[in-house]
Amino acid sequence: MNAEATNALRRWWPRSMASRLYLIIFVGLMLAQGLSFAVLYTERMQSATAAMFNTLEHDVGTSVAVLDRLPAAERPRWLTRLERDNYFYLLGPGEPGRELTTARSRYTTDLIAKEVGPDYRVYGNTISMSPERYQVHFTLHDGTPLTLQITPRMKPVASWLPFVFVLQVILLLICTWLAVRLATRPLATLAEAADAMTPAANGPRVPQDGPTEVARAAKAFNTMQDRIARHLKERLHILASISHDLQTPITRMRLRVEALDESPEQQRILDDLRELEHLVREGVAYARSAHGGSETPVKLDVGAFLESLVFDYQDVGQPVSMADAPAITATVRPQALRRVLVNLIDNAIKYGGSAEVALRRADSGAFTITVSDRGPGIPEDQLEQVLEPFYRLESSRNRDTGGSGLGLAIGAQLIASIGGHLQLSNREGGGLQAIVTLS
Repeated sequence: MNAEATNALRRWWPRSMASRLYLIIFVGLMLAQGLSFAVLYTERMQSATAAMFNTLEHDVGTSVAVLDRLPAAERPRWLTRLERDNYFYLLGPGEPGRELTTARSRYTTDLIAKEVGPDYRVYGNTISMSPERYQVHFTLHDGTPLTLQITPRMKPVASWLPFVFVLQVILLLICTWLAVRLATRPLATLAEAADAMTPAANGPRVPQDGPTEVARAAKAFNTMQDRIARHLKERLHILASISHDLQTPITRMRLRVEALDESPEQQRILDDLRELEHLVREGVAYARSAHGGSETPVKLDVGAFLESLVFDYQDVGQPVSMADAPAITATVRPQALRRVLVNLIDNAIKYGGSAEVALRRADSGAFTITVSDRGPGIPEDQLEQVLEPFYRLESSRNRDTGGSGLGLAIGAQLIASIGGHLQLSNREGGGLQAIVTLS
C-alpha cells in the first residue's frame, strides 16, 4: 500500500475506538446478513426456476393437447382459461421474429418440443429482447397454427420481505450500539477520571465493578491516585522540614555576618543569604501550590473580588488598574485564586512597570481573568517553558530582580489544582498578558 492510499485510509478511518468498533461490527454483521440473503435468494431462485420449468413443461403439454382435441369453434373461449402469469396462447402464426438468442429460450423450447412430441412441429423465435419476449409455434393436427408467447420475468418478492429486512438492520444497529457502548464505556469513564485528576490527586474514584478486566484497570487507577497523593504529601513534608531546618542556620549566619565590620564582602554575603531565604520560601510555596484544591469553594461575585484586590494595590500606590467588569457570580477557591493573581500582578509590576486587570465571560459558562503589562514580553518559543519550575529568562530574571524561576510555575500549578488553566501570550504593541480561565 503506497503512502497516498495509507493517508487516505487514515483520513477515512474513525479516530475514536467506539466508532471503529461500531464500524467493524456493523459492517461485518451486514456483510454476513447480505451473504446469507444472497445464498437464500439464489437457492430460492434455483428452486423456483426448476419448479417453473417442470410446471411449464407439463402445463404446456396438457394445454396443447386440450386445444388440439377441442372443436375449432370452441378453442378461443379456452385461451383465457389456459393463460398464466408468464405466457399465454394465440390462435394463429404469431409475429415474425428472429432465431432464439438466449440459452433459456432455447432450453424452454426444447423442453416443450420433447413434451408434446414431433407431430406438432415445434419451433421458436425471438420477438424482442427488452423486455425479453419469444414465441413457441405449434401446428395442431387439423393444420391450425397455435402460438405460445412467453415473457420471462422474475417472480416478485413478497411484500413483507423488505419490512423484515429493515427490521433486521435496525436490530443490528441497536445490538451493535449496545455492544460497543458496554465495551467502551469503562474506557471513557477511566479517561474522564484521568482528565479530572489534579496535582493534589484528589480526582474522582473509578467504580471497581463490571467485567474482570475493567475492575482490575479501575483498581490500578485508584491505586495510582493514592500513590500520587502519598508522594505529594511526602514531598511537601520534606520541603517543609528542609525549610524549617534551614531557617535557623541561615538566621545565625546572617546575624554573625551583620556583626562583622561593614565591607563590600559583608554585603555580598548578606545578599546571598537573602537569596537563599527567598529560594527556600518559594520552594515550599511551589510544593503547597499542588494542594490548592483542598480549599473549600465559595460562591462570590468575581468582579467585586477583583476590584477589592486592585484597590488593595492602589491603596499602597501601585500602578494597577481594572476595566469595567461584567457581573459574574461563580463558585471559586478565593485564597488560591488570590495567590495566583497576586503573583501575576507582582510580576507585571516588576517587569512591566504596571498591571491591567480585566474580567470577561467565555464560552460554556466559563470566565477569564487577564493580567496584562507593557514590559519586554517573553519570546514566543519560551511561553510554555516559563511555566515549568526553575526555568528562568536570563535577560530579565536575574539576581537583581530576585527571580528564582518558580513564580509562574507556582501560579500554573495552583490554577490547575483548582480546575483552571493559565496561558501566557504576548500583546500587540509590546507586553505580556496572562490569561486565567475558570469555569
